[in-house]
Amino acid sequence: MPRNPRHTAPAEHVTHGQWPDVTLAPDAPLTAHYGVALARRLAAVMKDRSLSDRAVARLSGMSHNTIGRIARGEVLPDLGTVARLEVALQTSLWPSTLWHTFTPNASGGTPAQP
Repeated sequence: MPRNPRHTAPAEHVTHGQWPDVTLAPDAPLTAHYGVALARRLAAVMKDRSLSDRAVARLSGMSHNTIGRIARGEVLPDLGTVARLEVALQTSLWPSTLWHTFTPNASGGTPAQP
């Protein structure tokens, strides 16, 4: 369950695909899109470095259950969790350019969500 009751877990908005390579429902909230992007980045870093949930947990000082839940889209990590993961893995995980996808275009319309 997300900490903020207004937010739902990213995985709750999947229409098809296998996590984290999924398509979200057209009405999925922004937080779900950010959760997917973060999970994709985390999965890529873990794969590239051959790290398990337990290895990332040891590096970050978090539980392996928390790492797994983030990776599976079952929770939206808070800013402190993202920061701890980025420091532990010495890389950026936050989808810093995703906001472009949701910015109104020059004609005033809102682009389609990813």
